[in-house]
Amino acid sequence: MSNSSDIKIVDAPEGFEGNGFFATKLDTVVGMARANSLWPLPFATSCCGIEFMATMASHYDVARFGSERMSFSPRQADMLLVMGTIAKKMAPILRQVYEQMAEPRWVIAVGACASSGGIFDTYSVLQGIDKIIPVDVYVPGCPPRPEQILDGVMKLQDLVRSESVRRRSSPEYQELLASYNIS
Repeated sequence: MSNSSDIKIVDAPEGFEGNGFFATKLDTVVGMARANSLWPLPFATSCCGIEFMATMASHYDVARFGSERMSFSPRQADMLLVMGTIAKKMAPILRQVYEQMAEPRWVIAVGACASSGGIFDTYSVLQGIDKIIPVDVYVPGCPPRPEQILDGVMKLQDLVRSESVRRRSSPEYQELLASYNIS
């Protein structure tokens, strides 16, 4: 049996350790803090939203990943989860919600409908939300299981953890936003 001082909850990042101090790169610390405290904004329109409810429940418990604080205000969220069919009439509202989020912001397209329009190949359904906003992670499935949604959150955490603090002000990122007519 090990004593409690031998137990590590999180592996320390690479750095220099001494008696009473630890030094590492700013990007590493900020990335670790951001990745483990994502505040999700669920934008659910159909069956994928029900699966997300199961993901929030005690059996799957997305709170284990630092995402237990649901935010229903775009100004207080940094992770937008788009779940379900997005009609073309709804696209401007989704875009407005995205634009109201503060930087840094990330997007997960949950399910086939949000990713590609799903089985609804019609004039009235948006054939993937990446037509109007940039997407960071795609979660496949119709509807995806809660395990798949958790996998998508963990993939986003990996992306956030490794992202440079200055990426959002880079010319490449500004060019990406300009391609969506987002200033």
